[in-house]
Amino acid sequence: MTAFPSRELAEQLVATAWSEYDSIRTIDHVVEVSAHVSTNRVFRVVFNDSSHIVAKISSYGSYFLFAEDHDRLFTSAQLLRGTRWEGFLAEVLPRDGHAYTWYDGTYWVAFYTDVERAMQLPSILSDDQIENLAREIAAFHRECSQIAGSLPPTSNSVKGDAIHLLDQLSHEFAAEHFGLRHDDIEIAKRSTHEFLLHLEHIRFDEWDKIPVLVDWNLGNFSVQHQSSQFQLFSRWDYDWFRIDTRMLDFYFFSRVSSETGDRTSFTYSPHTLLEPRFLKFLRQYHEVFPLSKRELLFLPWAYRFFILNYVIREGAKFFREDISVKFRQDATRIYLPMLDDFDASPLLAVLD
Repeated sequence: MTAFPSRELAEQLVATAWSEYDSIRTIDHVVEVSAHVSTNRVFRVVFNDSSHIVAKISSYGSYFLFAEDHDRLFTSAQLLRGTRWEGFLAEVLPRDGHAYTWYDGTYWVAFYTDVERAMQLPSILSDDQIENLAREIAAFHRECSQIAGSLPPTSNSVKGDAIHLLDQLSHEFAAEHFGLRHDDIEIAKRSTHEFLLHLEHIRFDEWDKIPVLVDWNLGNFSVQHQSSQFQLFSRWDYDWFRIDTRMLDFYFFSRVSSETGDRTSFTYSPHTLLEPRFLKFLRQYHEVFPLSKRELLFLPWAYRFFILNYVIREGAKFFREDISVKFRQDATRIYLPMLDDFDASPLLAVLD
């Protein structure tokens, strides 16, 4: 794995990437705004004319998937122009009609508009705020479904990621690669195999796919109050962007809706999917952009994919080492076994 860039190296990478993008505006200084949870480094870049943008440096995963995702993000933002969602997404800076990304073979950089941030929702939402957020997300998803047909497909997919993970878990040195016990590997392998069988059973390849952002922690978006309600105002941070089923977004909505709220201490338990507060979220969402029975029954499987892909398969690349070790252990010893007895039928009450 590539070493996390030092501050000095990070600033050099930003300066080099920018000089190749724009030789006119010069950088005055940069301010780090990284969350210090992932292996990415994020900076606010301030120019000598006092204008500013955001730069992200990454070595997580594949540059080629990074570039592809950013091009789809740029196109999504363009397609949302003329709707109420124009300006909601922090836009990737383009060159020649496509997202600009810089790559030196080791690190890669993208630049984004520094979107205005309005108010952040409280860590524990009221019932009214849960319902308000649900209606807003449903409206955003509905618009994303309208533009999905105009977006090129992506190279990664839920099925492809799961197949890749199953291959990794089946390798004789899987325990050493993932830093887990052999018993843990067997649990992860069984869970991945069950997931792939389920995708075949439900004909997942035929499902509608839309742009999804996956990570909806409260620190990733802001809202603006309109009378007694609020509207989604701006969204940033696209580490887990993909074009796939909208159900991949809902685990984070369950966390935001939960009794414990959005916390800085990270745990990824599935119990939030069955909390009454999340059912309230789903009911309001359903009124704006209806959900189907098969989608609701897929929610625990979407959660399973999140654990398998983002925690086990990709965790060491994305999260800091100390966090990724704990997450992987918790995933195989706590969270995946919890799914053996998970009953998704209460979710269907949303359809009544």
